[in-house]
Amino acid sequence: CLGAMFACNLLFSVARHTRIRQIYKNVATWSPVGTAFNARQQRRFDLFEKNGLFGVPELSSPEGFEVAQEKALKETEQLVERACSSPTGAETVAAFDQLSDSLCKVADLADFVKVAHPDPAFRDAAEKACLKIGTTVEKLNTNVELCKSLKDLLDNKDILATLDPETRKVAELFMFDFEISGIHLDEKKRKKAVNLHVKLLDLNHEFLMGSHLPNKIEKRALPEHIRNQFSFEGNYIQIGGLHAESPDDLVREAAYKIFLYPNTKLLHCLEELLALRDELAQLVGYESFAHRALKGTIAKTPGEKTNHGKYGNLRTKDFEMMRDMKMRLNPRSSVSIVNVPYLHPSLYSPYFSLGACMEGLNALFSQLLGVSLQAEQPQPGEVWSEDVRKLAVVHETEGHLGYIYCDFFHRPDKPHQDCHFTIRGGRLLENGEYQLPVVVLMLNLPQPSKNTPTLLSPGMMENLFHEMGHAMHSMLGRTRYQHVTGTRCSTDFAEVPSILMEFFASDYRVVSQFARHYQTGQPLPENMVARLSESKKVCGAADIQLQVFYAALDQIYHGKPQNRSTTAILKETQERFYGLPYVPHTAWQLRFSHLVGYGAKYYSYLLSRAVASMVWRQCFLRNPLDREMGERYRREMLAHGGGKEPILMVQGMLQKRPTIEDFVDALVSELNPDFETFVMDSES
Repeated sequence: CLGAMFACNLLFSVARHTRIRQIYKNVATWSPVGTAFNARQQRRFDLFEKNGLFGVPELSSPEGFEVAQEKALKETEQLVERACSSPTGAETVAAFDQLSDSLCKVADLADFVKVAHPDPAFRDAAEKACLKIGTTVEKLNTNVELCKSLKDLLDNKDILATLDPETRKVAELFMFDFEISGIHLDEKKRKKAVNLHVKLLDLNHEFLMGSHLPNKIEKRALPEHIRNQFSFEGNYIQIGGLHAESPDDLVREAAYKIFLYPNTKLLHCLEELLALRDELAQLVGYESFAHRALKGTIAKTPGEKTNHGKYGNLRTKDFEMMRDMKMRLNPRSSVSIVNVPYLHPSLYSPYFSLGACMEGLNALFSQLLGVSLQAEQPQPGEVWSEDVRKLAVVHETEGHLGYIYCDFFHRPDKPHQDCHFTIRGGRLLENGEYQLPVVVLMLNLPQPSKNTPTLLSPGMMENLFHEMGHAMHSMLGRTRYQHVTGTRCSTDFAEVPSILMEFFASDYRVVSQFARHYQTGQPLPENMVARLSESKKVCGAADIQLQVFYAALDQIYHGKPQNRSTTAILKETQERFYGLPYVPHTAWQLRFSHLVGYGAKYYSYLLSRAVASMVWRQCFLRNPLDREMGERYRREMLAHGGGKEPILMVQGMLQKRPTIEDFVDALVSELNPDFETFVMDSES
């Protein structure tokens, strides 16, 4: 999942080194953080006066957000004037990108802090900064004079011809952001568009926060023997997730039905959010929000309508692909949605200590890309929790590429979703130096105990690899402009690098390099990796169908208004696109937090998985550690960020242009019983 990738998604896509294994293996180093600041921690935080979060001096206290915000806004005024007065040419694009960078350095950082910082004062200050910067961004997106300076550039064919492809692409992206914000409207409608954007910022935040809040139920409502599986709050049991990895069927069923029980306030929030998105899209000239969102992606436009009644807003090819997938994937309809087959993670966890997994990632990146992860001691005040670790990403010949802050452990009030956040994008500075990218990887791993390191389930290990795929995309996307740095690319391409990492995490030749029992040092048996890989196919058809259902639901929500409840739409869509029944009195859509950042583009996961599958099979299946292929992967796919058409990056890697049929075949082929026989015979 991408976090702050969307913070500035309109005009402004807003040292002592030690071995990785030692940092993550040493239990004392990774001591748990308490549920509240104690006296010792308070004294430690009192030392933060001279340093700020991520090394930003102003952010040594919550009040610093206002200082950083005002500094950015003052710089914005100067850069707007520069952009409007600079000679038409590449300098215009550079001014726009610097303007974007100035705002994003505050907005992206604040977007992370508002959801992840343990101090409520920091979270509140960051939220205010987000709203202030967001409001400024929306006003800039409707600044006619600013738009004119860019339009003059794009209308001058002679000057346009002198621009390199990346600069031209960035200029077009900035203009696209103006257009979808209603720059062509009269003054009254432009103001209305700005107001709608501001309201949507509030609703997005309200829904995103609400989607992660736990539900409560009285203790007596649950059987006594399963109560201790959940958190207590007085006479209530608090359930903040699905407990999908619990071996107890009843625990999983109770968690599913309680966590997904409808919240009236959040239902109204979602309905208003969808209505305002539709109103905004139509105001700026689009048939629906889906039409607006799909412009600029691999999918490009919603295309022709289908004639399928309530589903008339699905793209023709999308509908055909979803219907084809439904017919070709046939999960057992008798399997309950809350009772899918269960693989005991306890068999695998002893082999997947956090230290071992990080060492495995380090070895993989070193062999494949010539990149190493080096632990670096943060300065006092640089991190927001004592258990956050800072990694420098270093290339064997190019030196430092950027920094990854690892916020890996569960703590109270921390979102349960695994995320990658862009804190600072990479860009070429005027003095010729490169602004190194900074990202955060946020997971929710269990704290280590006194005698046991953090042990990961297979799912946690795969998620770690997934999020690290996003991080390496950010590190290796060496673009001239931060507007298109790393994961700031087409949404339906952004998940390709992270999903590709999941294939590496399932290959014995990769896993065997790091999976060792934390007590005995014994390697994970090859047959256990084979069983793990095969277990993913047990419900593989259902999993892909589930993603088809999610993608269809997202498209329908963001199509033409349905004039009925979001739950009714969910129930009917599930019956049409998914093989397992809707569970009465649940509202899963209220936990569908991707509706905020991926509205009308959730299909991106399916498309990205299809691309990743093709890249894996064609380029890495024979040898997952092939350095030549690793270099091609960096050169053709990672290096460009969003500065190149995504389909051209895929074509460069595969050396062919894939079709929709190729995408469907790639998804289905993952489920073939003989697809991963290479696990049993690494020489094949």
